[in-house]
Amino acid sequence: MGLFNQFSNVVEWKEPGENEVFWKWSNEEIKKGSKLIIRPGQDAIFLYNGKREGVFSDEGSFDIESQIIPFLSTLKGFKFGFNSGMRAEVLFVNTKEFTVKWGTKQPVNIPNPQLPGGMPIRAMGTFNCKVSDYLALIEKIAGVKQSFTIEEVRDRVLAVLDSLLMKWIMQEGKDMFNLQANAIAIGNGIQEDLDMELSKIGFAITGFSIQSFNYPEEIQKMVNKVAGQSMVGDVGRYQQVSMVDGMSSGNMSGGGVASDMAGMMVGMQMGMQMANQMTGQNAGGQNAGAAGAPKFCPECGSPANGAKFCANCGNKLI
Repeated sequence: MGLFNQFSNVVEWKEPGENEVFWKWSNEEIKKGSKLIIRPGQDAIFLYNGKREGVFSDEGSFDIESQIIPFLSTLKGFKFGFNSGMRAEVLFVNTKEFTVKWGTKQPVNIPNPQLPGGMPIRAMGTFNCKVSDYLALIEKIAGVKQSFTIEEVRDRVLAVLDSLLMKWIMQEGKDMFNLQANAIAIGNGIQEDLDMELSKIGFAITGFSIQSFNYPEEIQKMVNKVAGQSMVGDVGRYQQVSMVDGMSSGNMSGGGVASDMAGMMVGMQMGMQMANQMTGQNAGGQNAGAAGAPKFCPECGSPANGAKFCANCGNKLI
């Protein structure tokens, strides 16, 4: 038994990098007495002639001959020879969900009728992904690669992201100058398309978020100006309110005389407004009264002259 142990293997992924998606153990042979060690957050996939033989997810240390081989598809009856072992590979897969930052390398020109060259927009955010289909992963990537990192997944996402941004901004970006208001809808659409694209290589996109849209500097200044004007609304009323606030706080520029003069002006304007309102009300009341009084007394026929009682017979006219 000691002779076999000196040739035995420990099949394990000791120190996976933070951004490594998978790593392939591919020594010459797996010897008799070899152990398989699976750490938390790992799955081990046995490959024979490039095909999947079995997937093992339970963490721990396992004897390959007695605990692993009986569960392999075509190797369950394999017997170790005296000097020869099993020629197989073991693919270790990182099962965690990765969070990846993304950003457009170049501005994406979004078609806009007001801008002949389009609206150049940059965006940034994050996406989440994980391995979801081992068969597709082995067929498309792991069959020819020794290892694979999340940066390579990110490169694949960025390769199609510009066109997806353009597509979903056109569909969900109802306000071209305030795309952030529709960022969730745009992100959901991109996630759906990315998930379909990355499923071809065995990955699932579990989340996609847009943290910000960035406009050219001159466009951003215009957006800020329009936003400021919409907040002010009636500029004249805004100036009046600002003047009153300045007087009440004593912070008006120009000292006490300027503040007193401004106060007099505002007081005069308010007085004139109140006087106009009262005049309008009185005129309305008089007109209404005049319109309701008869020109002649219905009892004696004497002229009414706008009075409330007849001067001849005393009859009430209104």
